Amino acid sequence: MTGKAYNEIETGQTFSASLTVTETHIVLGAGLFGDFNPLHVNEEFCKETSFKTRILHGPLTSALISAPIGNFFAGTAIAYLEHNCRFIKPVKAGDTLTTEWTILEKIDKLKHNGGIAVMSATCHNQDMISVAEANGKILLKNR
Repeated sequence: MTGKAYNEIETGQTFSASLTVTETHIVLGAGLFGDFNPLHVNEEFCKETSFKTRILHGPLTSALISAPIGNFFAGTAIAYLEHNCRFIKPVKAGDTLTTEWTILEKIDKLKHNGGIAVMSATCHNQDMISVAEANGKILLKNR
């Protein structure tokens, strides 16, 4: 797959992707991050919380939100420079997350024969409830 290059994108352009979170995501997240907080690994504990079930780790939610960037710019990215994420609602197994990124600004970088794309994202679940917002900057080459 060949992604978009810096000279092929425009301010206001959007791209999106969807993914259904599974039990596997939650279990692998615990092992990957070494975070065995009962909110992620203990269903009985969670039944007594406001969440009522286990929730996805924040860093994994953030990673799933940024994943469409890697696909959209496949082969043209020089470096992902910045990523910030704000969590609004919990993500649970069975939730289908849809993330839409918008290119807000382009900053030419002649030294790199390309430039920086400044972007923002919204992420909602299958019920159209916002679960997170993010922003990022990526350095891209021209084609």
